[in-house]
Order: sequence, then structure tokens, then C-alpha cells
Amino acid sequence: MRSHQITKGIERAPHRSLLKAIGYTDSELERPLIGIAQSANEVIPGHIHLDRICTAVKDGIRMAGGTPMEFSTIGICDGIAMGHTGMKYSLASRELIADSVESMARAYPFDGLVILPNCDKIVPGMIMAAARLDIPTIIVSGGPMRTGVCNGKEIDLITVFEGMGKYQVGELDEAGLKELENAACPGAGSCSGMFTANSMNCLTEALGIALPGNGTTLAVDAARIRLAKESGRALMKLVGKNITFRQLLTREAFLNALVVDMAFGGSTNTSLHLPAIAHEAGCSLTLDDFHAASQKTPHICNMSPGGPHHLEDLHQAGGVYAIMLELGRKGLLNQECLTATGRTVAENFADFSVAVKNPEVIRSPDHPYHATGGLAVLKGNLAPDGAVVKQSAVAPEMLKHQGPARVFETEEDAFAAIIERRIESGDVIVIRYEGPQGGPGMREMLSPTAALAGIGLDKEVALLTDGRFSGGTRGAAIGHISPEAAAGGLIGLVREGDTIAIDIPNQKLELLVDESELQKRQAAWRKPEPKIKSGYLSRYARLVGSAASGAVFD
Repeated sequence: MRSHQITKGIERAPHRSLLKAIGYTDSELERPLIGIAQSANEVIPGHIHLDRICTAVKDGIRMAGGTPMEFSTIGICDGIAMGHTGMKYSLASRELIADSVESMARAYPFDGLVILPNCDKIVPGMIMAAARLDIPTIIVSGGPMRTGVCNGKEIDLITVFEGMGKYQVGELDEAGLKELENAACPGAGSCSGMFTANSMNCLTEALGIALPGNGTTLAVDAARIRLAKESGRALMKLVGKNITFRQLLTREAFLNALVVDMAFGGSTNTSLHLPAIAHEAGCSLTLDDFHAASQKTPHICNMSPGGPHHLEDLHQAGGVYAIMLELGRKGLLNQECLTATGRTVAENFADFSVAVKNPEVIRSPDHPYHATGGLAVLKGNLAPDGAVVKQSAVAPEMLKHQGPARVFETEEDAFAAIIERRIESGDVIVIRYEGPQGGPGMREMLSPTAALAGIGLDKEVALLTDGRFSGGTRGAAIGHISPEAAAGGLIGLVREGDTIAIDIPNQKLELLVDESELQKRQAAWRKPEPKIKSGYLSRYARLVGSAASGAVFD
């Protein structure tokens, strides 16, 4: 066992002495030592309850003959960090989380690892670390939040963001906004729509690195505690068979995840995180793979923000494995991939009695909401390396659009223009120098997109950026434009009034300016001074690569 490096032999007496100072007994130190990387804290609603889930994981490990050893990581809530400097740290924190988990699991040679995140960048950060470590590992998420209800209508966090826009233009009074604020997030869990956190948590099932139910079992359900105990027991089986993380994270598993992602219409941020995880696992995964998956996969779940359904609806309809069952019947899924149960996807279908229980929430691929997947990858002179849009959340009238550029150097400037009604129907808002290097940190921009929806322009105005969008964004919001402005990308040369052509069905994004004029602009362009010149973000900006390849460190 790996843990023998600190528990076996006369020469390890000092190590055992220190472990006994913590309270471990000889019999506990003779068992497999299992690290639990958990991110409970009092600043993220999706993590406020993780201590209880961690206790359940420990129970499962002990029941199966292991000794759990808990340690902590940091975590940032994108919703709370949104719209201010804090958002610059969100994506950047993914690398810190990965490094911290790797450091702990190298310093303490655990025989197995349980990763216990729930929200935003914590999920991919921990998975990236596990891919580096390549020891037996299972993920247990904290689970999604219950759907909010206000005046008899189902709502979520995005309702509040869009309510803010309605308040600004007089369509909602302060009392009405307060009602939304008090009802949208009813308790612990990751926000209730198919936003970034829930997209990634659901994809852990498709990747085979979590037990079925991990993505959709509600945070507050007793079933989540039972799942945590079973996950601890399942991890011990992986340790016993020495099934390591990279044996699960194969290229075929990633391709399965892409197909499931397209079927449920996940966050555009999956196009950052899945390639980053694949990079750590030694696999190749590109935006071209996303495009191929989208072209062949029907969109069969209409989840918030683009549709009416929430995670508890999906869970009651059969969950992620029911989606996978439908995709498998159409030959879109590799059912021979090994999973965290120690069995294949096909065997899990039988073992867990998988079935679709609500054909409106999970439609048949023969009767989808859309013929192609939830995400689209666009290319053209404005994004030669690619850009990403959640096409399932775009109004039909905005799938093809051509209009004048309204250029802003920061998210704040664009938001002010929207709220002050300086944006007109048909405009194409361009927000640049918000990419991984230029931001730095590639901020999510839910505030401007929610404001557009709140004032009723989401079906009339497009928004382009080298930054990114929340999984809660809807509308013609095209992000991850690569190369970014700070790296010399064409988005940095766009001028006010230039015509931009968007063609989502044909995957095109073009700046309609003569090549000779663009060459003049390129010759005059100078890389701007860094916005932040000290601290972690300064180092991050120097190390981070393109969004097109997952914004991993070069």
C-alpha cells in the first residue's frame, strides 16, 4: 500500500508517533489510509452542509475497513463573486485547488482519495488534481439546491439577476425584487438550474468517476447521505482492486461526457473544464470534439436557464443515467467504459434499474427539443481558435444576426450602458480584455446578460466576449473568443460601429471589415499594461494559456 511509506517499518516510528498525536491507533494505521479533500465553508451555500456529507463518507470508509483522513481546500462561489473584482479569482482558483489537493496527496501517500466539492471551479479543480495523482479516487458532490418558489412560480438565482434588470427599468418594484431575493435560493446546495456546478456534477456520472445519482440527488435529501456512505464503500473496492483514476478517465469516457453534456444543454464552462481535466489525464480533448458531439447529439433535456426544468425535476425523471440510457439506445454512448462502481456503464444500467420516469423532462432522442446539442462552437476571422455559445438558450430569431459593434473594454462599462438604455435593438455588444490573460481570470458575465434579459433585449441584442458566461446565462451570448484580445486576437481590433455577422447554425463568427483595414489596425495595436501587477493574479496572467485549450497553465 502507498501509505506504508509513512506507517510501516522501524524507520517510520517518528511518522507513526506524529499520527498518534492526532489520535490514530495502531489498528487504524494498519488499514488503508484514505484522504478526503473536502471544501466545506461558511461562504458558499453549496458547501455549507459538506461537513455532514463528509461524516457520511467517513462512515462508509470505516464500514469497508479503511481509515479516513480529512483535509480542506478553498472555494469561491461565482454568484457571490459576480460583478466585482472577486470574479477575477474564480477561474484562477481552479489551479490553486488542484495544486493544493495534489500537494496534500503527495505529502501524505494515501491509498485512495475521496474528493468532496460542489460548486463552480472547486469541482474541476479537485478532479484535475485526482487525474494528476492517478490513485483510486471517487467524487462525492454536495448535491443541487431545491428549486425556489415565489407566488406559485418556480424560480432560481437567475430569476433574481434578471429581476435586478427589471427593477432598473421600472418593471419590478423593490418589494417584488425582495420577494425574489428571499425565495430563489431556499437552502443548501448548488444553484438549482443546469448551471456550471450542476453541469460538472452531472458529468461526473457520465465520466464514470462518481456513483449514479451524484449529479442530481438533492443536497438536503437523506438519499445524499446514503450516497455518501455508499461512495466511501465503493472507494474501498477501487482501492482493493487498485483501479486508479486514469483507468476511468479514458478518452472514451470524455467522449461519453461530451454527448451527455450536449443532451442536457450544459454550461459553456464545460468547454473550459473538460479539456483541462483531459489534459491532466493525458488525453486529448479539443473544441473540435465538442463540435462533433453537438452535431450528432439531440438536445433532450430543456433545463434552466434555457428551459423550465430544474435539477430536482431531472432527478425525479431518472437522473443522468436515464439520459445515458436513452443515448445508449441510439448508439451514441460507449457502454463498455469502466466506472467508479468497478463495473461498466452497461452493467450499471442493469444494477441500478435505470429508466426514464418523465418523458417530458428526458425526451426520447427521436423527439428532442432540438436536433443538435446544447452547445455550439463557432469559428471565423473573429475567433479562429473558436468561441462557444449555449445555443439551446438562444432565441430562434437570434441564431443568425448581423449588427453594429458596441465596444467596451470592461464588463462594468457594458453593464452601465445596458442599464442606462444606451444599447439599441440589433446591436452586438463586444466586451474585451476579459480573457484568461487580459482579465486576468476570465470573469463570468452574468450581470450584463441578465440585465439584457431583464429589460427585454435578450432576443434582439448579441453579446460577444473573450471572457466567459455563467452557466445561468441565456441569450445570444458568445464567449471564450480565442485568441483573446490581450494575446493579439482580432477581437482587440474591433471598432465601434463595425459590422459583426453571427451564424450559429453554420458555426460562423465574422468581423466584416476589409483585410487591408485590419492589417492597419494590427500594425497600430499595442499590448496594454497588465491590469494587476502583483500577487497571485499577476502570476496567473503570465502562466495561463488560451481558453480554447481549457485555460490551463502553459
